[in-house]
Parts: sequence; C-alpha cells; structure tokens
Amino acid sequence: MTRSRPLRAAAALLLPAVLAACSSSGSGSGTPSTTATSPLQSGTVATSPVQSSAAAASPAESSTAALQVTIKDFAFSPATLKAGPGRTVTVTNQDTTAHTLTAADKSFDTGTIAPGATATFTAPQQAGDHPYICTIHPFMHGTLAVG
Repeated sequence: MTRSRPLRAAAALLLPAVLAACSSSGSGSGTPSTTATSPLQSGTVATSPVQSSAAAASPAESSTAALQVTIKDFAFSPATLKAGPGRTVTVTNQDTTAHTLTAADKSFDTGTIAPGATATFTAPQQAGDHPYICTIHPFMHGTLAVG
C-alpha cells in the first residue's frame, strides 16, 4: 500500500494543472494556447504557457511562399491553388510523360514540360478562378484561384 501513496500524491499535484489547461481562459482573443506541465524534484509542478499557431497561413496562401503545382499520376496537385495576382507559379512534372499546364482562356501556359522537368508561369492580374488543363491530356483539370 505504501507504493501507491507517491502515485496518489503525484496525481493530486497534476490534477489541478491538467484541469487548468483544459479550462477556457475567457480572454476571447481567438489565439489558442495550452499549458505544459513538468514535475520538479521537490514534488511540486511548474507550469509554462505554450502557444500554438492555428492561424498561420498555409504555404499556398502566403504572399511570400513559393507557389508550386506538381503533376503526378496524370493529375495536378493541388487541384486548386490560391495565388495573388502576378505571382510566379512553378510547375514540376513528376510523371513519366510530358504535360502542359494551360489556362482555358490561354492567359497562362507552361508549354510542354518533359518528365522530371519544371516550368514557371505568372498568375493573371484578374482576380477569380482560372481553370486550366493539360493540352496533351485534356482530362487533366485544375484551377488557379487568384485573389
């Protein structure tokens, strides 16, 4: 029975910290945060705030991140890419055959991209969805969302 006493003491010390971490701060800031706990040798528990960044932009949406489309298995990935007007988009062909990435209205076109090669194009200045295809394989579709 004496073995369980240290475990109960540790649980009693950790429980308030765990409950505090699960409760709402009520700050309304919208920034999620968690509390990390670490036991000290003296049997007390210290807490320190740990911030998480759920609001960070994904690379495809960042105004400074490289914009990339990959062609593989006769498909464009991502199927829809968000880009700012005038941004440069790099297209990498990871397939075993040549492809193009060509706007339906011909406003952008990579030309033929050999297997293993890359090409770039400039996103149009006009906001909106710009569908594109591979002119060699017209069943391949994608969309450039400019905004």
